[in-house]
Amino acid sequence: MGEPTATPAEMSGADILVHSLIRHGVDTVFAYPGGASMPIHQSLTKVTDRLRTILPRHEQGGGFMAHGYARTTGKVGVCMSTSGPGATNFVTILADAKMDSVPVIAITGQVSTGVLGNDAFQETPMVEICRGITKHHYLVTRTEDVARIMKEAFYIATTGRPGPVIIDVCKDVQMKKVVPNWDVPMELPGYRPFRRAQRAELEPVLRAIRGSKKPVLYVGGGAIHSGASEELRKFATALGIPVAMTLHGLGTFPAGHYLSLDMLGMHGTVYSNYAVNDADLLLAFGVRFDDRVTGKLSEFCKHGKIVHVDLDASEIHKNKYAHVPVHGDLTTALTDLNSMLKEEQYADLLGPGRYTDWLRQIDAWRSEYPMAVPQHAPNTIIPQYAISRLHKLLKDRGLVDKTIISTGVGQHQMWAAQYFPFTQPRKWVTSGGLGTMGFGLPAAMGAKVAHPDHLSIDIDGDGSFLMNIQELACCHTENIPAKVLLLNNQHLGMVVQWEDRFFGSNRAQTYLGAGEGKDPYPDFATIAKGFGVPARTVSNKAELDEALIEMIESPAAFLLNVMVPHQEHVLPMIPSGMTVKDMIKA
Repeated sequence: MGEPTATPAEMSGADILVHSLIRHGVDTVFAYPGGASMPIHQSLTKVTDRLRTILPRHEQGGGFMAHGYARTTGKVGVCMSTSGPGATNFVTILADAKMDSVPVIAITGQVSTGVLGNDAFQETPMVEICRGITKHHYLVTRTEDVARIMKEAFYIATTGRPGPVIIDVCKDVQMKKVVPNWDVPMELPGYRPFRRAQRAELEPVLRAIRGSKKPVLYVGGGAIHSGASEELRKFATALGIPVAMTLHGLGTFPAGHYLSLDMLGMHGTVYSNYAVNDADLLLAFGVRFDDRVTGKLSEFCKHGKIVHVDLDASEIHKNKYAHVPVHGDLTTALTDLNSMLKEEQYADLLGPGRYTDWLRQIDAWRSEYPMAVPQHAPNTIIPQYAISRLHKLLKDRGLVDKTIISTGVGQHQMWAAQYFPFTQPRKWVTSGGLGTMGFGLPAAMGAKVAHPDHLSIDIDGDGSFLMNIQELACCHTENIPAKVLLLNNQHLGMVVQWEDRFFGSNRAQTYLGAGEGKDPYPDFATIAKGFGVPARTVSNKAELDEALIEMIESPAAFLLNVMVPHQEHVLPMIPSGMTVKDMIKA
């Protein structure tokens, strides 16, 4: 007789879920426990050698740590919470991930199946709440489905246009034991995330370039999600076409390159906006024609032909009509276009001097309207100067390419985009579409966990920083040495700027300080030290470099609280819904 066949081992739903994470290459989860998710947390304690669990101090903080992890790696960021208020604290991070196409999986506990719909303690209908802000969603009511759902969730989050998935797991499902089927087939009828544009679709792109005298590449976050940076650089440099980037496109094409126009849009450079306005051909790659880029939609690139390449077919023609629509993955499209450019029939596109007059015009705009740090009183630290000095000190130490910058949302975010040049993708982490204050610190923490050999610095404003300041405690206890450059102007700076420009400087709940003649409030350095994080406050320009170096070289998390004036405005600025003609330059 042969050896008896071993009976497959039963596992609890919680164990199956945790082992599914490991099987999908997850090494870190950001998880806050509660009654409805306790079985999962008990399972996590069994695999500490393979899976690190980080305890944030707020579920939203953990969710944005998952963002920082995902946005800098391209891998799935995983966060967990209990049911009810714990789960609803994920709503903002899911909406943010949906807007910015971030692969995040949020796993939430749910009440047991027997009381679903009975308004049991801490029950909320998470699938219904999150249906419009996730790429897909699951309510798990059978333990037998856990392995399949986890497999599908990772596939959906990372393929096609990336996005968030919520998995709401009933408590009894976590506790019941079954024999898992790890090779269960997925049930995704109609989901076809991959498409490679055909040659017949790409040939009109090159024909449009041949007929153009003033082309511009308009490149967005889709280029980074697709991993298209290298092919984009080959394409732009081979043809000599200048490149303007969206907020999320920064780093796709290297800042400082002659063809780089830096950022376009509301707070983009004058020369990028002028170039797009005058272009006779706009090559829109991985973009969605967001209103912060286009301003008044009917006037955006009004006289130019538009080529739009995007993997998400719903984006093509959504906001602007594309004269040459190309539905497909951007990396493969650029790879094929670069191969086609080597053919003899397209040799004329590569000749030197093809766009000499156009590039000279752009040079003239660049010379007339450079991005220069404004001059102020000798001892005053203005935000633009602080960011420029941070970059210079990092560059002098050879650390720029090993530094990840995150931000909150507001003036400091735009100044960071303007004055910290990015030369590589996935070094810039910011909340674009949703514009979520409180994003910067936890995102920097997630990025640092994903890249322990990198510096991770949150350039933040006092308004944004206060919204998730509690994660300093997580920095200390979990030994996550993320740094914060806090540009503290005691105000909600971007709203103040709009008050100044459009509401006669009438202050409407935008002052965050303690009052005239009083010490700056809150005392962020004291608060940070209370959380166990070293901190320093500076207000004199002569002290700034020394303080920045102390922050950079600190082996632990560090908060540098820099006092800056609230009167400074982010310029250039195209007012909302207006056109390039309405741009405020100074």
